This record gives sequence, C-alpha cells and structure tokens, in this order.
Amino acid sequence: MHSPSKKLLAVVEFLEHAKLSSRYQQLGYSVSTECQVRKAIATLRKTQPDVIVADFYSQPDFRDRVSNLESLLAAAQAMPQVKILVLYEPPNQSALERVRSRLRIDAALTMPVKEAELMAVLQDWLAAAHH
Repeated sequence: MHSPSKKLLAVVEFLEHAKLSSRYQQLGYSVSTECQVRKAIATLRKTQPDVIVADFYSQPDFRDRVSNLESLLAAAQAMPQVKILVLYEPPNQSALERVRSRLRIDAALTMPVKEAELMAVLQDWLAAAHH
C-alpha cells in the first residue's frame, strides 16, 4: 500500500488496545507491540517509529510520577518527528492533563476508542508525512 511502510509502536496495557493492531496494518503501518514501558523505550530508541500509540493510566501509588508513560514520553521528546497518540479512560483525564503540561502528546483519545476517530488521526499523520 504505502512504501516504505511507516513504523508504529503500540504500547499495550489494556486488552481493548490489543485488538487495534489489524487497524494499524490496514493503514499501512508496520506494527511493533510492547506490553512493558521499559521494553517500549528500548524499541523506541532502536527503531525510531513514526508513531507511538500508548495506553495511559494513573495510579495513586506511583511515587515519583503521575502515570505509566512519563519515562516513554520523556524518551520520545528528543524525537520530534515521532507522533504520539495516547489512549486513556475518562477518569484519568486530570492525570493526563498534568503529564501533557510537561511532555508532548500529539493527540489523545478516550477509551473505549471510536475506531473512526483513531483511523482519522492516523490517516492525517500518514498524509502529513507524505508532504
């Protein structure tokens, strides 16, 4: 479909997100999936994907951070060409806003994800990358 194919790193914490890989592939992305942020950071540095789609969550017992994604987002800040899409549940919105005030997130969608919204964001980024 598109050549060379764009690389997408999916950081999957929730089962619902795992079901979206085929959608990414339909758009022409080659997909790497990681279930641990630590491994996702290694993949990010190694492969420098075009897009990261990551599940976001916050827990009160995180001592030194607000969410599961700060370390991944911090690593991605040095790669401005990498687009970052975060999927989050509405109760986590205030935590997401706190993180977003410090670290770049290009787009955020609430879960359960509306496939049409997801596809629109990713297609826009694909189109922008071709110009």
